[in-house]
Amino acid sequence: MRAALINMDDAEALSRYKENPKTAYLAVEFARLTNEEKELHELSASGELGELAKDELAQLSEQKTALKAQMDKILADEKSEEEFPNEVILEVRAGVGGEEAALFAAELAGMYSAYAGLQGWSVKKLSESQTDIGGYKEAVFEIRGKDVYKRLRYETGVHRVQRIPETEKSGRVHTSTASVLVLPIRKKPKIVINPADIEMEFSRSGGAGGQNVNKVETAVRLIHKPTGIDARSTSERSQAQNRERAMAVLVAKLERQHEEEQIAKHMAERQENLGSGDRSEKIRTYNVLQDRVTDHRLKENWHNLPSIFAGRIDPILDAFEEKAEDGSVAE
Repeated sequence: MRAALINMDDAEALSRYKENPKTAYLAVEFARLTNEEKELHELSASGELGELAKDELAQLSEQKTALKAQMDKILADEKSEEEFPNEVILEVRAGVGGEEAALFAAELAGMYSAYAGLQGWSVKKLSESQTDIGGYKEAVFEIRGKDVYKRLRYETGVHRVQRIPETEKSGRVHTSTASVLVLPIRKKPKIVINPADIEMEFSRSGGAGGQNVNKVETAVRLIHKPTGIDARSTSERSQAQNRERAMAVLVAKLERQHEEEQIAKHMAERQENLGSGDRSEKIRTYNVLQDRVTDHRLKENWHNLPSIFAGRIDPILDAFEEKAEDGSVAE
């Protein structure tokens, strides 16, 4: 993705570069070189410098070209990062299937955490609600790293597992579900939240089984009253830090809702592609007995489930990248 080239002789265009903190110092240097170039042109026209002026002008032109290329790249990267942020919130929630669904949710969380580790991304658990046997009723993670949203953006939806639970004595295959939600955290939020619409709740943070329970109410839950959407953070030591993280999650959830509302208006034309990403859609099935993963949107299969659950999901993500490039799936 490339930013539109700007005519640097246009004072208004140059001022846009100066207004951007990432290119401001380069724009100032470009303006200085432009003034120096103008002075040399005047001296050259008067015949005072001759060949020396030509050499100087050539050097100035090269420097300006290099500066402009550098500024264009910075703006292009900034635009790309705005579309595909390098930070996401990943929420995993148990669906149908009781304890087996919670175990599957934990397995999915482990899969994405392992994948993040393979990519060199950082993972931070913001909140969790565990079952007695180690499953996740719900867990929320913050993942940071290059291209994290670009790689994981198609993981949102309902994931389904088909297998014989260890507790199943009759050998019957169970089907359980867990939902995954991937939310981009953008530096420039697309929506504005009225502070009066936010309700805050505070509680004590603590580990499983009552371990490491804080004596101070540092955990924060924010509720957006008009929609009922909430966000929680328990990972930080201070209430202020947890409030900041919870707000980032809440904004991302509200932006997602807004995007889904826009998508719903054009649902008919998108049905043949990826769909809305709504969490009611079953996007993928993990069949343990047949050692097969099927993505129902791409209608493709992959094998070696132990490797996939260990985070080696690049083949699946690559398939989506290829389809996205040729327009076979909707962005």
